[in-house]
Amino acid sequence: MRYLFSWIALLWLLARIAAAQIPATLPVAELLRAGPMNGYATQREVVVWLQTWAPAQVQLLYRQEDQPEDSARITPPYFTTPETDYTVHIPIGYLEPGQRYLYNVILNDTLLRLPYQPHFQTQPLWQWRTDPPTFTVAAVSCFYVNDPPYDRPGQPYGGDFELLTQLVQYQPDLMLWLGDNTYLREPDFGSPAMMSYRYAHTRSHPLLQALLATTHHYAIWDDHDYGPNDADRSYVFKGAALRLFQQYWANPTYGLPGVPGVFTQFSWGDVDFFLLDDRFYRSPNDAPEDTSKTMWGKAQLEWLIDALTSSRAPFKIVANGNQILNRYTRFESVAARFPQDYERLIGEIVRRRISGVVFLTGDRHHTELMRYQPEGFYPLYEITTSPLTAGPSTIQEENPLRLEGTLLQERNAVLLTFSGPRTDRVLTLRAIDARGTVRWTYTLRARELRPPER
Repeated sequence: MRYLFSWIALLWLLARIAAAQIPATLPVAELLRAGPMNGYATQREVVVWLQTWAPAQVQLLYRQEDQPEDSARITPPYFTTPETDYTVHIPIGYLEPGQRYLYNVILNDTLLRLPYQPHFQTQPLWQWRTDPPTFTVAAVSCFYVNDPPYDRPGQPYGGDFELLTQLVQYQPDLMLWLGDNTYLREPDFGSPAMMSYRYAHTRSHPLLQALLATTHHYAIWDDHDYGPNDADRSYVFKGAALRLFQQYWANPTYGLPGVPGVFTQFSWGDVDFFLLDDRFYRSPNDAPEDTSKTMWGKAQLEWLIDALTSSRAPFKIVANGNQILNRYTRFESVAARFPQDYERLIGEIVRRRISGVVFLTGDRHHTELMRYQPEGFYPLYEITTSPLTAGPSTIQEENPLRLEGTLLQERNAVLLTFSGPRTDRVLTLRAIDARGTVRWTYTLRARELRPPER
């Protein structure tokens, strides 16, 4: 019945277009506000997000790239409503693994022709068949979009938006947003409606749209897309902030039963990604330095340690809004401000002999690669990538963990490419600037991130 419905709906739509009963094009600004955006992807299912300006009926027309147009299928209708700020998540299942699909948006029975071709992909079914796939992740944080009436006076804080276009050219398979993915302003903090306005204003930036529609997006938050600067668990609108995050992002899950938050886990190829929530359970930065002070909360930290223990991935990417290893900063980091969480996490990684852990963080408005080696263990690396379009930091801060030549104090992104045979996987890091130029590279081998033999 599912495919019968798809064929009937498709034939009806094509007949109406052919008869010129509806136009084949519609100016995007009339109804489509932002998106489409590709969310999570598995081997047989993806989800697509979009936002309209007003209530609308939404469908997607999709087909495998290598198949003829008459093979296209159409989703059932979904509806945008004011209750969700006219956002919608459209799951598409029963797809074939390892395929690229072209798709178009249909709003109120009108087929939109966008200036770029939206496409999503399913992950390959490689297990028991081939080596794991080669794939690339774009990692970013600190995405500031100017809004002059509500910005602070002076020089615009956001810039180099052409970096978004450069990222499209690199064609990453997925993108990790590491927090500060929008910047709530002072007029937004006290009103969930104005927080929603800020999310929508950021998401609709014109140069962002092609990137949203041509790669898959996963996200965590930090303080600026959660609440005020350095916000913690005391923020009274944190429930509204969580609802907004769930509306505007399309992660596979959010938290655990009975443990709300934005933390989740997903796999791409043979790599496991652990996305953390550094705000919802966070003690104030200036809380007493006792055993109760925490960034992640007991339940989330226990989940992370157990999930890392269960993982058999050669690389285990732990993503957090704040830095983790940097104990030499006066700013926010786990090691510097939350030593109990830091010692517990690092101690359990060592005690349980968990291999392949690499940390991935944002926040700092500069990029750097850090290396720390616990005694008698393999070196732990942390990639900090920041900012995407927000203002770069000019602060000169010594960090003995930083690898020479990796500090970038300008707008940038970091690409992580995983490649090689199953028995010798390699992670290649490339930091690119706003012109798309590679500023530094570094290579990690999974076999080098294993505990020494006993």
